[in-house]
Amino acid sequence: MTEALFGLSLFPYLVFLWYISQNPQFPALARWGFYGTLIFVLVSAPAGIYAQHHYAKSLSNVDWLHGSAEAFLSLANILLVLGFKSAYDQAKQP
Repeated sequence: MTEALFGLSLFPYLVFLWYISQNPQFPALARWGFYGTLIFVLVSAPAGIYAQHHYAKSLSNVDWLHGSAEAFLSLANILLVLGFKSAYDQAKQP
């Protein structure tokens, strides 16, 4: 059941990504941050499967895999913050 909900949740996110890619006012760096979030999901799913089959543990209990997957999320978050900060700074300029 959870896998089905996870799969269904990707469709609204893909629509969101399509929408922001069509909007020229959306900060480009922030857009890449949202793309990075999708990459995090695409990396985490196989990593979780690998952890379950190879170690018989959940992804959160295999530190090297969990940390590697979370690095993608951290990078995506950094891009989001820098992108929106840059847009905010540009909007403040006269």
